[in-house]
Amino acid sequence: MQKQNIVEYTPAWLQKPYPGHGIFTSAPAKATSNFLSQSNGSDSASKRSAKPGPRRTIARRGVEVFVAVGKEIRWADLVYLKENWEYKENKKAASRQGGNDRGFRENSQYEADHAQGYRTIKTQVADDIRQLIISPHGNYLAILTTHTVHIAILPEPAQLTAADTGPLKLKSYTLGPTTHVTSQAGIASALWHPLGVNGTCLVTVTVDAVVRVWELSTTDRWSFDRPTLAIDLKKLADGTSVDQDFAASVGANKSFSPDSVEMDVASACFAGRGSGGWSPMTLWIAMREGDVYALCPLLPEKWSPPPTLVPSLTVSIVAKLAAMEDDPSISSKAKALTQQQLAWMTEIDNQDPIRVEVPPGDPPGEIFSRPSKPGKIPKLQGPFDLELAPEESDEESDNLLSDIYIIGAKVDDEQLMFGEEVDILNEGVDKEGASFGVVCLLTSSGRLSICLDLDGVEAQWLPNTKSKSQRLLEEIFDPPSLLTFEVLDTSKSSEVKKDQIDWPVFSHDVTSRYSFYITNTSSITFISLHPWVFRLDGDLNEASHGAEFRIDLMAKAENSIRQRVYTQEPIDRSSPLAASTLILDPDIGYLLLTATPHGPLALTFESAKDTIIDFRRSRSRSPTYDSEPARPLILCEPRPVYEPSHTLDENSALPAFIDKLGHSKYKRLLKEEVRLSPATLQIMAEAHKVLSEETHRIGTAAAELFRRCQRLQAELQSQIKKANDVASRVDAITGNDVEDGPTVSVEESIGARIDKAKSRQEELTDRIERLRRKATKSTSRELSDKEKVWFGEVKMLESRVFGGGENEDFRGSKGTEPWARYEEVKQLQEDLLDHFLSMKLDEEVPSTPNIKVPSEVRKKKMDEIMALLDRESALVEAAKSRLERLSLT
Repeated sequence: MQKQNIVEYTPAWLQKPYPGHGIFTSAPAKATSNFLSQSNGSDSASKRSAKPGPRRTIARRGVEVFVAVGKEIRWADLVYLKENWEYKENKKAASRQGGNDRGFRENSQYEADHAQGYRTIKTQVADDIRQLIISPHGNYLAILTTHTVHIAILPEPAQLTAADTGPLKLKSYTLGPTTHVTSQAGIASALWHPLGVNGTCLVTVTVDAVVRVWELSTTDRWSFDRPTLAIDLKKLADGTSVDQDFAASVGANKSFSPDSVEMDVASACFAGRGSGGWSPMTLWIAMREGDVYALCPLLPEKWSPPPTLVPSLTVSIVAKLAAMEDDPSISSKAKALTQQQLAWMTEIDNQDPIRVEVPPGDPPGEIFSRPSKPGKIPKLQGPFDLELAPEESDEESDNLLSDIYIIGAKVDDEQLMFGEEVDILNEGVDKEGASFGVVCLLTSSGRLSICLDLDGVEAQWLPNTKSKSQRLLEEIFDPPSLLTFEVLDTSKSSEVKKDQIDWPVFSHDVTSRYSFYITNTSSITFISLHPWVFRLDGDLNEASHGAEFRIDLMAKAENSIRQRVYTQEPIDRSSPLAASTLILDPDIGYLLLTATPHGPLALTFESAKDTIIDFRRSRSRSPTYDSEPARPLILCEPRPVYEPSHTLDENSALPAFIDKLGHSKYKRLLKEEVRLSPATLQIMAEAHKVLSEETHRIGTAAAELFRRCQRLQAELQSQIKKANDVASRVDAITGNDVEDGPTVSVEESIGARIDKAKSRQEELTDRIERLRRKATKSTSRELSDKEKVWFGEVKMLESRVFGGGENEDFRGSKGTEPWARYEEVKQLQEDLLDHFLSMKLDEEVPSTPNIKVPSEVRKKKMDEIMALLDRESALVEAAKSRLERLSLT
């Protein structure tokens, strides 16, 4: 995966004065003055609002977004808003061109008497909303303040998109009316359990390290009052037996202890539902002071796993137990733990699951009951030892964790599907991934630590004191560990304020689970683990040659992609950004959406273009489908849209100051002449304080506006220059750049250029060939040893064949020379032929009357002689031809 290419900043349909902008902003507040103000109960509410914590005020359901603005929730359909804006722009264009816009007004769903695609939802919360967490199936919405939790029942999109645009009040329930209250600890995280039945199980984690599991049902009101499982992690950390009481204390007096500081929760997280192993039922908890813990298995009483989870766990436990039985090096406590896991899985396998109805498009679901043995409360694993972690910094913000993000391991499909013919991995399982888990930790200073869970977190329970077979589990296990693979800084040192504690948060990406975004108070950073995670997984699983060397190189290099996609202007740093929300839709593209208290911020990326095109091609097109027009050519890089400072839209606090002064004990001074007195001095000082603060803000905003105007001039000149360059290139291609003479057509111009290029290529080829020949002739290099020996042999053969010359020393014995051998064979042939003729003519005197030679023997001897003559002739002819070639060269 490459870096993100930004196509557009905050599209026009989300800017002023369109409704898309008003969804993210509240109504202008009436200016107030602090003159003669008395402290009241609102101070505690303001302190809670100013408390640092995550700001996840945007939740989405498809292309619908729910935005928290103060104590209200705004709902909007982004596709509807975009189409509404396009409709009105086309209508304006038609009216400006003098056309008839009657067709735009008749039967249009975007007119004033129809639905507008946005609504305001009233809530029952008493403080400002800090987080909105939507359920996996989109039917519940968890509304969180600093201390309270409300569950709203979301209607269908058709009910929200109605002609009535007035405020809407949803049916909602208060979660834990006696538990999550302002007198108790605040809410750190609220998570929808990935294995809950139809996404109705909510897990809340408070700052004082108490985990509560809520199994919600609209037919049972008590399910919103009491949790089905409550665990106090401070008690569980010191627990020794499963029979102990680990429930959270209600209404107990809180006293100071060392654990009260070290066990302050910063955030909690589950892995994805499609992850493999024990990941979907493992709750990871990050403490504010830097410790990391895990609870496995954390399940509700009724839970619904994906189709591959139970079989994969059964196969892995059985395989692990079989490997342990034959290995004497495995400790007895590890074997006892595996026996516990096998007993836990056996109880699940013996159950008869209940079929559950699921939304269309989801795989069929089954409901299991949580096993009762070894226990419903797992063991608290941790704190994890962070190996190769960076040294502790002197800055406090570098050591304070703010969020945690878990990427679970993938399902081992080879082991699970061994010997099976039916592929069940297509049903909601994350096939993309590595065989190890990834744990990402984020600090308040923006430092990101990417850790690897190579060992894997498995289910563990505390021992049972009544069972003798469980005594082996009382032995202390080695502390779990995480390997720190990479540490990245997402914020600059100048952006980290010592007097203000930031709270960066993670936002998962919709295109890949190995990429995510980090939203800080004033910046957004894109992180991708794709460059190394799959290579590392291959090197760890395949014992190939050089794997250790490659792993060492990956560990020392900066492998992950880190890209700052947005940086807020220094003048707007006082308006923190909400956690980013990613949307991928064919109608609005690949969109990142966030907001400040003064308006939305959206980034449209280009990297999802291929995905959208493939998605559109996969759909069956209707016969009346019209292809979309081509996008305009982007000449310049997109830049953030400038919006004037919100200070210019605020009302002055001076009228409120005068009104408050008129109802105070100093009201008589407004009607009298100005006299020098302590009261007059106090009033003038307060008025100066109000005016100086306002004039300073207005002056800063005006200066920023002046700088933006200057920058606009420079950018406009740059864009004009680029447009001229493009225009000149287009004219050169089309042939319109010729001022004098006839206009040349495009085909003729291109043909002439091609012919000219071909002729130029031929000239260059000929020139190169001539240079090569010249260089070959002028180059004189020394002969190698083999060439020298070969030339010596040729000269010696020449002297022996033709005679004379040098090498007289080699002509000592004629029998060994080719020419002498050839003359000897010729003489022998003549002698034999004469002898044969003489024997044939002299018939009167038989030479050998008593000896008869068979004809076969005579023929054989003659053949041998002729073969010898042919061999010598061929040798001589080959030597002559070779010498002739050498003389020619």
